[in-house]
Amino acid sequence: MPAYLQYPEWISPVVIPGLPIRWYGLMYLVAFTVGYLLVRYQIREQKLEVDNDTVLNLFFWGIIGLLLGARIFAALVYDPTGRFLTAPWLIFWPFDAEGQFTGLQGMSYHGGLLGAVIAGVLYLKRNKLNVLAWGDLIAAAAPLGFMFGRIGNFINGELYGRVTTASIGMMFPHARRLDTRNPWVAEIADAHGIEYTTGELINLPRHPSQLYQAFLEGFTLWVILWFFIRKRKPFNGFVLGCYIAGYGILRFIAEYFREPDEGLGFPIRLSSLPNPPELFVSPLNITTGQILSGLMVIAGAAMISILWHRKKTQPAVQTFEAVPPSQSRGARRKKKTKRRK
Repeated sequence: MPAYLQYPEWISPVVIPGLPIRWYGLMYLVAFTVGYLLVRYQIREQKLEVDNDTVLNLFFWGIIGLLLGARIFAALVYDPTGRFLTAPWLIFWPFDAEGQFTGLQGMSYHGGLLGAVIAGVLYLKRNKLNVLAWGDLIAAAAPLGFMFGRIGNFINGELYGRVTTASIGMMFPHARRLDTRNPWVAEIADAHGIEYTTGELINLPRHPSQLYQAFLEGFTLWVILWFFIRKRKPFNGFVLGCYIAGYGILRFIAEYFREPDEGLGFPIRLSSLPNPPELFVSPLNITTGQILSGLMVIAGAAMISILWHRKKTQPAVQTFEAVPPSQSRGARRKKKTKRRK
């Protein structure tokens, strides 16, 4: 009996054979729906005077910014070939060289976050809404939605982890095959009892890092923010800062189990030991995802520190309302009705 897990044969990335509908795309819809419902729940819970159009419009523009940022960032940062720099129209071209529909393959979380933040801030500023308060509402809901995105990665059999000898390792059918002439490949194959001939390209068990990320950056972060932080926040923006820093910390940890993006490897190598990208050899070798996550930790901590200092220097300022009642659309409509009467 093999000392590893087999990727479930019944899982298929395609929802209905013959139609360009994939589970990964549906997981995005589930993620957005979960986030929307959790934001609406907080609005009802806090009895905020916010009409549904405001929430829907904010989510619409936030989703547009997220998708644009995630795709552009992935194409420009995570593609080592540079083909998108010479042919930028291919960034949003959903067909391969043979004309087959592939969808928009390759999305970056960090780019998606940046795009969503820019779009959300522009919308909130334009409508004179409290950016930090709204950021807290969304930050408390976002991790649970993110969890479904990582489940979508697992269904697609993509973004798999590094090779492992642990029994929790999983054999992903589309993982890159490895040359048994490399001693470490043969050693891990022997540890799992995998038969091979020298020089053969074989598949090896890998960490199901998508599920690790779904649990850490999704479920765990959501539990912390939702049950322990959001109702105890000392000022607006605190939940958002905790989300940014918390995600960065948990993603940094998860990256040690996830294989670096092909062609990028370890931009920071502080260990002198040989380190194939498929293996975890030293915590001193840092991936691109860890660099970006480290920047998130710094940004989140700096945001909390600045807002904390502002709260101390301006103790009389009340900033806990997500939307001042006088600025809500519902309130404006009531005023117009009274004037007509």
